[in-house]
Amino acid sequence: MDAQEEDRNVAGERVVNRDLGYPIVVDDDVRPAIADWLRARSTPWVVVCDAHPEVLRLARSIARSVPGSLGVLSFALGEQRKRLSTLEGVLDALVGIGADRQTLVLGVGGGVASDLFGCAAALYMRGVEYAHVATTLVAMADASIGGKTGVDLPSGKNLAGVFRDPSAVFAHVDALQTLPYRHLREGLAEVLKAAIIEGNDLFEAIETLSPHPFWRWPWLDLIGEAIKVKTMIVADDKHEAGMRELLNLGHTFAHGLEKASEYRIAHGAGVALGLRAAGLLALRTGRFSEEEHLRVLATLALLGMPLQTSVPPARVFEAMQSDKKKRGGKLRFVVPRAIGDVEWGVEAPDRTVRDVLALMTTAPEALG
Repeated sequence: MDAQEEDRNVAGERVVNRDLGYPIVVDDDVRPAIADWLRARSTPWVVVCDAHPEVLRLARSIARSVPGSLGVLSFALGEQRKRLSTLEGVLDALVGIGADRQTLVLGVGGGVASDLFGCAAALYMRGVEYAHVATTLVAMADASIGGKTGVDLPSGKNLAGVFRDPSAVFAHVDALQTLPYRHLREGLAEVLKAAIIEGNDLFEAIETLSPHPFWRWPWLDLIGEAIKVKTMIVADDKHEAGMRELLNLGHTFAHGLEKASEYRIAHGAGVALGLRAAGLLALRTGRFSEEEHLRVLATLALLGMPLQTSVPPARVFEAMQSDKKKRGGKLRFVVPRAIGDVEWGVEAPDRTVRDVLALMTTAPEALG
């Protein structure tokens, strides 16, 4: 019996893998797995969560499931509140509830919650144990996995933070039923990113599903496949010294668009726009075929993703200058050479980047 099968029997849930050294559990309702995992530990624990009513209800349900909880701490979140001031509020609240160095912090929420609460746990008393319960598609497929934590600064996204692995990740897929379709579409931008990196099997699955209502989608399988792409890459480069940059496909443009729009563009929408921009940059530098670029655009369009922006190109270019991947003062991009073949560390002349940003304010390329 392999390790994954054993994990399923012990937890009664779908453990995708332990390639990163901690279990990643994906199931419709992960509360039984969380309860089993907590009972196996002898430490006190506290739940910190997004204050969204559905998330708070789930967090309270988890807190009641196993004795030993210090309580539930909730915080109004969102990209505009992913700041040092909010981080300080979380740390102060942990002190107020009596958390000590043996306390496990269990975060519940989406991608912002994962980044911010993970960073708080890494800093609190120089580091306490952390686990995350993901309630959005962005968090399930991407943000909660890989140990990146942090907050935004006025000068740019995710410029303050640490690498710190969680002890476990639980993807509560039932939570997708409570999300607006807009949030599901935005989360799919991260899944599609993984599909472009991985290749035709996952990409073709999304192409096939894209015309169908989301309630018919096999979310457990799709999330599991996206997680496998991420864990495979992160396992070889935990601290983004090299190939982990592949996971930033479209993100240099996305982060610039988000910041330049004062975060009126949500992260998932920014990634969708960034995938078009990365494809345009790849075309302009002779790396990508027009046929495959249009294939990506057609899939984005079928999913109802934004493909055009009104944010002034000069403002976006300025916002991109604080991107973490810059080296020697030069922007570096991740661009596709083909579906299933992605290149990182690509430099491009500023004029070419500005041309791409100008095109992003126009209607998308003809889809046939």
